Amino acid sequence: MLNRFFSLYPLFLSLWQEGPEPKLTRPTADGVIDQDTAEAIEVEALFTAVNRTRTLIGQAVLYRSLLWPLTEADLICAKQEALRELNSNLALREGLERLITNAARPEREAEFYKLLYCFFLGTVGAPVSPREVKGFGYEAFLNGTAFVLETVEQAQTLSTPQSPYLKELVATLTGFAATRSYALMRGPVYRTETRLLTRQEKGLWPAIRFRPSLFKPGLIAGAIAALIGAFLALPALLDLSGPAVGLVWLFLLPLGVAYPPLVGGFDRDRFVYPLRKLFREAEEVQRFVEALGYVDELLSFLRFAESFGHPTCLPRIEAADHHRFIAEELRNPILGQGNPHYVPNAIQLDAQRLTFITGPNSGGKTALCKTLAQSQLLAQTGGVAPARQARLSVADHIFYQVPEVSHLTDREGRFAAELKHTKRIFLAATPKSLVILDELAEGTTYEERLKISYDILQGFHRKGCTTVLVTHNHELVDKFQAERIGQAKQVEFLGERPTYRLIDGVSRVSHADRVAREVGFAKEDIERYLKEEKS
Repeated sequence: MLNRFFSLYPLFLSLWQEGPEPKLTRPTADGVIDQDTAEAIEVEALFTAVNRTRTLIGQAVLYRSLLWPLTEADLICAKQEALRELNSNLALREGLERLITNAARPEREAEFYKLLYCFFLGTVGAPVSPREVKGFGYEAFLNGTAFVLETVEQAQTLSTPQSPYLKELVATLTGFAATRSYALMRGPVYRTETRLLTRQEKGLWPAIRFRPSLFKPGLIAGAIAALIGAFLALPALLDLSGPAVGLVWLFLLPLGVAYPPLVGGFDRDRFVYPLRKLFREAEEVQRFVEALGYVDELLSFLRFAESFGHPTCLPRIEAADHHRFIAEELRNPILGQGNPHYVPNAIQLDAQRLTFITGPNSGGKTALCKTLAQSQLLAQTGGVAPARQARLSVADHIFYQVPEVSHLTDREGRFAAELKHTKRIFLAATPKSLVILDELAEGTTYEERLKISYDILQGFHRKGCTTVLVTHNHELVDKFQAERIGQAKQVEFLGERPTYRLIDGVSRVSHADRVAREVGFAKEDIERYLKEEKS
């Protein structure tokens, strides 16, 4: 099963340039979400809200999961099963928490990436970028390999998980001990003229042993003996006078000054750099690091659920010919976190393929739609949903369209730009897609807007995807309701104040005056500003 996860994405160490960072990957047009949707539903903010990872690779894995969510139900369910086991097996969870905490120490994980990707300047030169480090790489080698060795050692103390996904993750961590890369990290490492060897590979071959330190007793003792011998022998051999003997030291002492760059440079170029190239390219190292990130991601899901402050659940994943999403007490994963006053809502997107959401501004329409998209996204990472209970099918695409902003380069104008975006969504959508449209056909006359919106929504309805429209155009909703197509919902207001509850019906009121008064730009405010300018 884990091989299927590894095959879904490029392995991080094969892509890494500056270091595993949360923003390493970007969504693609053929993925579940595209770049426009990622920006519209605020994936960056969602990642910040749900991220409870501790390692750098854990952050990268979680961020990637949000940008490239899973589309295979059995893989989602496998992650959910692992989370259930961690919830019930506290000893296993505590063991993994200790493993992740130890691995996340800066002198461990960060040093490992430094070993793999930084340039070591020796004793001369000043670093001019984060990838340049003074020294010969000894510290990075010792701490970086300790990061891996200690993680393997701790993984070997864990009880064997029962859920297949978690079992394979732990097996990947422990199984690294049987690899050649592990033997080279553990040492000793030997070098012949042509290659690096482990202890087992060396046999009787004459080879240089790598000691990751400038302090090399044998070499230092030999150098001292040579200096003493030279001091004693050279004057007699060269028939030097007493004063001339002192000149011998002027030539011999610089050899001691040259010792660090000569020895350190040899170790760096003949051992550290070749070893790090081997580690960086070895598939077993890449999979080891990836598995560690997956473990941290699972623990992050649990930490988020425990800190959210409201009920969360592992949604039931259902097989269906068309997309569906049903949830009770659904809250926004960003705004609802730690907010005891956040108002939850029930959502049912199933039999009806079209859903209209109407209501005055600031009633929570957009927040509700972002909650829907973000919750679908979280579910397809294999994590928890911010609801008391939920059941849904896997969406092959999640689209979220917001009103287009006109640019100087848009020759056709705002209306054409938006229409092109809607067309791209329409052509890519299938019955298993979730499409959220925040208004339609902006930038044209009211009559044309009503007609083109009706035609577009009829097309989405015939396609069979789940389509949610946020609109102030109650005449458009009335037209579909008269044809018994779709369900009409509205955000509730008591007087002029929103309750943030979603209820049945079509809103026919606008609180534009109230909003204008709240921002200080109502009619009376404008009059006051004009009077102040004259005075």
